[in-house]
Amino acid sequence: QVQLVESGGGLVEAGGSLRLSCVASGNIFSINPMGWYRQAAGKQRELVATITSGGSTNLADSVKGRFTISRDNAKNTVYLQMNSLKPEDTGVYYCNADVKTWSGGLYFKTWGQGTQVTVSS
Repeated sequence: QVQLVESGGGLVEAGGSLRLSCVASGNIFSINPMGWYRQAAGKQRELVATITSGGSTNLADSVKGRFTISRDNAKNTVYLQMNSLKPEDTGVYYCNADVKTWSGGLYFKTWGQGTQVTVSS
């Protein structure tokens, strides 16, 4: 089994910063890519950022220039540094990873339980 555990969410004023972390554990052979999605109340879950094992990144237009995604492959950990936060960044942030286990088979998607980010105006 594979588990993703997020941390780092919280309440921050507009203009502030937060850093999210997500650690993957379990019978992991490879993870590619890892990333973050978010879901605001009453809205669909949307992509925030992804990063491949080689370090290639993809960020949503709404967060470019403010958010940075990075990962530590040795620790199976992905980070999301969020700066200049806006109230519209509020939501539950979910870690996502495409994982292949030592048991073989294809990559499969797995999700963390989510961490709440609230940005006050």
